[in-house]
Amino acid sequence: MFKKVKHTLPRGVKSRIIVLVIVFVILALILIQRLFSLQIINGETYLNDFAMSIRKERVLNSTRGEIYDCNGKLLAYNELAYTVTFEDNGYYETTHQRNLTLNSILYRTIKIIESHGDSIVDDFKIDLTDEGTYEYNCTGFTLSRFKADIFGKMYIDAPSEEEEANALTEEEKNISAPNLVSLLCSNDYYGILDEEITAQEREQYGLPDAFTDHEILQLVYLRSELAANSYQRYNSTTIADDVCEKTVSQLMENTAELPGIDVVEDYRRVYNDAEYFANIIGYTGEVSAEELEELQEEDSSYAAGDIVGKVGLEQVMETSLQGDKGSETLYVDSLGRTLSVESRVEPQAGNSLYLTIDSELQKAAYNMLEQYIAGIVYANIIDTVSIDYEVQSADDVRIPLYDVYFALFENNVLSVEHLSSPDASENEREVYQAFLVKADSIFSEIRNQLTTASPTPYKDLSEEMQAYQTYIVDTMLVETGILNSQAIDETDLTYRAWNEEGSISLQEFLTYAISMNWVDINGIGEDSAYMDSDEVYTQLADYIAEYLSDDTDFCKYVFRYMLIEQSLSGTQVCLLLFDQGILEMNTSDYESLSDGTLSGYDFIREKIRTLEIKPSQLALRPCSGAVVIVDPDSGDVKACVTYPSYDSNRLVNDMDSDYYNDLVSDLSSPFYSRATQESLAPGSTFKIVAATAGVMEGQVAIDEGINCTGQFTDLDPTLPINCHVYPGYHGVETLSTAIRDSCNYYFNTIGYRLSMVSGTYDDAAGMNTLAKYAAMYGFDSTSGIEVPETSPHIATSDPVRASMGQSDNAYTVSQLARYVATIANSGTCYDLTLIDRVTDFNGNTIDDNEPSIHSTVDIPDNLWNAIHTGMRGVVQNHSAFQNYTGVSVAGKTGTAQETTDRANHAQFIGYAPYEDPEMAIAVRIANGYSSANTAALARDVITYYFNPDAEATLVTGQAATIQSGNTTAD
Repeated sequence: MFKKVKHTLPRGVKSRIIVLVIVFVILALILIQRLFSLQIINGETYLNDFAMSIRKERVLNSTRGEIYDCNGKLLAYNELAYTVTFEDNGYYETTHQRNLTLNSILYRTIKIIESHGDSIVDDFKIDLTDEGTYEYNCTGFTLSRFKADIFGKMYIDAPSEEEEANALTEEEKNISAPNLVSLLCSNDYYGILDEEITAQEREQYGLPDAFTDHEILQLVYLRSELAANSYQRYNSTTIADDVCEKTVSQLMENTAELPGIDVVEDYRRVYNDAEYFANIIGYTGEVSAEELEELQEEDSSYAAGDIVGKVGLEQVMETSLQGDKGSETLYVDSLGRTLSVESRVEPQAGNSLYLTIDSELQKAAYNMLEQYIAGIVYANIIDTVSIDYEVQSADDVRIPLYDVYFALFENNVLSVEHLSSPDASENEREVYQAFLVKADSIFSEIRNQLTTASPTPYKDLSEEMQAYQTYIVDTMLVETGILNSQAIDETDLTYRAWNEEGSISLQEFLTYAISMNWVDINGIGEDSAYMDSDEVYTQLADYIAEYLSDDTDFCKYVFRYMLIEQSLSGTQVCLLLFDQGILEMNTSDYESLSDGTLSGYDFIREKIRTLEIKPSQLALRPCSGAVVIVDPDSGDVKACVTYPSYDSNRLVNDMDSDYYNDLVSDLSSPFYSRATQESLAPGSTFKIVAATAGVMEGQVAIDEGINCTGQFTDLDPTLPINCHVYPGYHGVETLSTAIRDSCNYYFNTIGYRLSMVSGTYDDAAGMNTLAKYAAMYGFDSTSGIEVPETSPHIATSDPVRASMGQSDNAYTVSQLARYVATIANSGTCYDLTLIDRVTDFNGNTIDDNEPSIHSTVDIPDNLWNAIHTGMRGVVQNHSAFQNYTGVSVAGKTGTAQETTDRANHAQFIGYAPYEDPEMAIAVRIANGYSSANTAALARDVITYYFNPDAEATLVTGQAATIQSGNTTAD
């Protein structure tokens, strides 16, 4: 057939076909040869060339510098740890495939990590509650910034119309935690709950049929972290840190199935004896956006994800401790595996910091301070439900036993939630049932007051119901954003009728607040724009009743009144301490409490005495204090103690969020440095300034006698100022004896004389003179100490009272320490410092801190002698130093009254040895009743300072012995 066709074709056509066939054959041979060369001969070479086509620059983090005490004892160091990281180096054809792959890798990695007892990092701003719902664990700016980061917005609020696209929308600002989690799980984001995933895909990718709520939250968090890194390919995201070797081994065995997962060597920050040094050293953490911006101005190498100092010296000395980063250039294959390293610059470890602090002195002083605070609490507890503060003075304030019981609820020592848990004890269940009965009656009454046609005016309510309604308005409605306190006109007559006079009911106030647009119920129900005021009020009333039933803080109020009416007994509260594991189970105590042979009063006081219950847990007054010890010849701080403190090891590296939140809500304020931030009236410790001013301004001679009659009346006979011995009196006092006796009358006289200008009393003139001499002693500025410190406040009025340390004088303990150090060395006011020297990673000193003089007090030697003699007399005549056989001490006590319903603040400043001072000390216990207590504490600290072998007799682990009602004022 083909021959017939061939014969029928023209000759020209046949020749063209032959040529074309030949050309195609040649081309095919060339292609075959080329493919043979590519795949067989040079296949491996080209594959390697392709694999090495990805060039990667990587930063090598430096090792943070260490921190030592003055004796070379290690306080902060770095410990080798293994960190699990993930790099998304994959290429995906669809978003569906990408979500499946990433969720699979992360899910399986989490399961491996948790199978060995490790956990993933968790800094997410959403928690899963015990009830199985999602809620935010932060508020305010932090929450808004979190939402902005999630939605990829630069701004929370647009700075201009042009930037509106880069700022949060109203819907994004107001999105709830459950709705945000749901959104992030959708196909528009991470596809975690993608309904299109088939059973075959779940099996192929190793995904479960359904995720638990906890697993969903874990995946949402890690995917959001990956998203934050998405603009930097080949940058790793930390999945878990400080994992065990079993986790490392299993992950390394599964690298093929878990592409992008890696385990790298890292370092975790560790603090020795963390609780004693937390408020000095601080801790480290991941850099925030605001911190990063500030640090990059100083060092451009800082980047997101860096670990930096967050507070304390870790923050202050950040750039010195951080070190210098290294870098390396390497080639990776398409799966992110390193194939070769082109170049490498080694990182340089950070500098080491040597402190002036003596760590053993610091620890001993902290323990003794806690013992004395516990002793004051123990001595002043009385077996009563409450006391009437309105008819008593500060000298008579005591601690009612039922305040101690309630403090265990109020400061979250006892868990309200655990009372209803499945594993609650019989005692817990009984307490919870009693609570339900009480709560039901309260909610019924609150609802009645909100809905009745004849509500009761606030002033006519019981004290208990007033407390509940005050909580609703001032706390609940404000914190939920329903009541806009900023919008309220405080001069409004109706508002004043509620807030000041109590002449209207809660119902009337809320109804009026709605009419004035002070109330916004959007977000708690239907859109209020389509509701009249009655409907808005009804919805608000329903919301209040529902909200309070689950409000833990409101429940605490209920427990308070259960204790007062004794539907909850003290014995039951004491048993709860064992039931919830606050105290180690003691069967004998438990049975004795249960059968009534051991009273709650005796039990709770004994646990305070033995420090099984600490003052910081109760957060009563007192619950805090400070001790600062200084070398008077240099300003070196040998101890800077603040109580209470916290364990910084639980905040560094992988932060314990629950612990952090507990600290934030702790009423004893452990983050607040009582040594450098708490500023209070100095009391009689300030009298040295007044003495100096009086003599130097020629208003009193050193040996001049001033007759104390017990009451100073020269300023205003109708408002006499009592000397602390009134109705007694001191009689004639000279400068030294007035300091010794802390005679208010003497120093009132100096303040009065300093204010007389041409025979006329001039308040401003007196204050200006006092301020001049206060500045000489360092009270015009912060002390120089490197950690954050509240600025001092020299009194601005009433020089007569200011001369004895009252008026609005306010100083920190660190500032009092610099002041007494200046007295100790007779006039040189050094700036305080915590830093002795800085060394590089080879141990070479690069910064040797030298003493810095702030000012000098240039006064005659005979005035100094008179001051020193007076301060020596204070100690020689003080009950706290009776039978004291240690080194000679000089000092000055100070008791400052803040209000009549709280115990006075107790203070002591001193130095030793008297003849040639080696140390100066300032001590304060806020609401510590009497300076006799701080004088005794200072005595024990001084004893330890010069005789550390006495520690066993001084640090006993039990409350110090304090005389009950020791409220001596001076």
